Amino acid sequence: MRELRSAFPKTIPVLFGYIFLGITYGLLMVTSGLPVYLPILTAMIIYTGSMEFLLVDILLSSFNPASALVTALMVGARHIFYGLSMLSKYRGTGKAKFYLIYTTSDETFALNYDAVIPEGCDRTKYYFFVSFLDQLYWICGAAIGALAGSFITVNTEGLDFVMTAMFVCIFLNQWVKDSDEAKKSGLSFLHAHAPEIIGVAGSLVCLLIFGPDHFIIPSMIVILLILTLARKTLERPGSKEEMAEPTAGDAGKESVK
Repeated sequence: MRELRSAFPKTIPVLFGYIFLGITYGLLMVTSGLPVYLPILTAMIIYTGSMEFLLVDILLSSFNPASALVTALMVGARHIFYGLSMLSKYRGTGKAKFYLIYTTSDETFALNYDAVIPEGCDRTKYYFFVSFLDQLYWICGAAIGALAGSFITVNTEGLDFVMTAMFVCIFLNQWVKDSDEAKKSGLSFLHAHAPEIIGVAGSLVCLLIFGPDHFIIPSMIVILLILTLARKTLERPGSKEEMAEPTAGDAGKESVK
């Protein structure tokens, strides 16, 4: 299928990243005393890498559903921003929209947000295969780690730091991408890096006001409000054209022609 052949090469970097992270997650779960099937099951259902690493401690600690819910909301709050950014991208994708929303991980968001759909490819199918492949990589990595952890003894000290390293890499990768875009389009430094600057500045201010144990939720609220109010100002060249992207049906008609 043309869309699958076009999507796969774009997901290769995610393949290597997710396989490694998935293996780490599977090893951490099994060597912590949890059953082999659990990392595979959670990789399929929860599918949010950072939350799954935190899930290890949640499952091993005393039963506290309220704490687990708040933690999940705090960690997953970043998807609010992903959703706002993908409103125009996923418009007209029909029933596939539910799966696309469910599988919008950090890396999938980056790939689909910046995607240039090859001529003749159905837009919805392209987004679907990028999302499906990324999820498959994560599940396979978790399965490999779980099976390996059941047969060998591994010292998992330091493995939980992989989550922090992952977020740092995502931030730096986005910074580099925005710098390259600024050079190509002539955007100013502040305009190109406004989302990152707002995120860091908002978090630091809330950290100073609320302290290290209570700053995450206020930070998310502050960042969301600023980005929402400044959305028109932060729009980049070409964003208005994206709002007029053809629907999946239109793309299909064009490919038939």
